[in-house]
Amino acid sequence: MDQPLRQPQDVPLRNVRSNIVQSIRAFHAHDLQQAAAQLGQHFLYANLAHAQTKQDVLDTIAAQFTFPAHFGKNFDALYDCMTDPLHKSGAQPGFVVVLEHIPATAKFDKEAREQLLDIFRDAADYWGDRKIPFRCFYSFL
Repeated sequence: MDQPLRQPQDVPLRNVRSNIVQSIRAFHAHDLQQAAAQLGQHFLYANLAHAQTKQDVLDTIAAQFTFPAHFGKNFDALYDCMTDPLHKSGAQPGFVVVLEHIPATAKFDKEAREQLLDIFRDAADYWGDRKIPFRCFYSFL
């Protein structure tokens, strides 16, 4: 049983554009993690189910993505951590990011959710300009 369960063409990301932010829909985080491993890409996962506010969301992402202690805990700092320092650290194989259960609360409203997703869209563009795959999948709570 040395054969992998999936052939390379069966990787869930095969039919997903390489630089995109989209709803997780039919994918499962575990399958995306395995796909990232098969492709040799970074897998970043944040479960935001317990977050209620923008600060909660940023704190959770920072902790689960293991951002440096100097992370500024604002959307600009989030973008910076997702782009420039990683680019300066050398060649990157690509990224699969999962943001599960983005809150839909009065303190993290539709505008805040769109701002958060815009950060990841901008990061996808940043990496796309450098020909590095960056796929972000999200779900709302």
